[in-house]
Amino acid sequence: MSSDTSVENGVSATTASSPATETMQALELDELIRQMISHLGEDPDRDGLLRTPERVAKSMRWLTRGYNQSVREAIGEAVFEEKHESMVLVRDIEVYSLCEHHMLPFFGKAHIAYYPNGRIVGLSKLPRVVDVFARRLQIQERMTDQIADALMEVLQPMGVGVVVEAYHLCMMMRGVEKQNSKTVTSALRGIFRDDAKTRDEFLRLAHGGRGLD
Repeated sequence: MSSDTSVENGVSATTASSPATETMQALELDELIRQMISHLGEDPDRDGLLRTPERVAKSMRWLTRGYNQSVREAIGEAVFEEKHESMVLVRDIEVYSLCEHHMLPFFGKAHIAYYPNGRIVGLSKLPRVVDVFARRLQIQERMTDQIADALMEVLQPMGVGVVVEAYHLCMMMRGVEKQNSKTVTSALRGIFRDDAKTRDEFLRLAHGGRGLD
């Protein structure tokens, strides 16, 4: 699997693996999944499981494709000079990720706002930025910070605010098995952290909807 030149924040351009390397990695992953099925007490040669290693490997590569993406690539040239002097908020962005502790899904919504400093970004790019970080083995706390820090670096706005609300299957279908617990994380940068009115406006708008039902 190829890696970002800046793995921690996902901002820099990616470096692609060669086709030969990717083929080798795919075969190795297939075999590891086949071994896992066997170790769990199943027969990987059973009819229903014959192609399962291939399917699971393909699925995992898709679910972790963020390792091969970067924020600069996701935004591209969709940054425009514009003297907009008010908050821009995109709410209820769907989030799907994998908990790095148990490799079980967590899912929910992200609310992202920024205060432009002479430049705005195409609205559809904010969900793409979310996916750059969500499509990895993650923890919600780090992902929230990464989204905020990346937007601060790329857009250089007056500030960024990010709130993520998510349900974690590692808490719902195993362990404590609490079905209705929701985790909420936030990251405030610049004016969103330093100015109480801006912070309050953002949090009021972010939580103004119904959230996760």
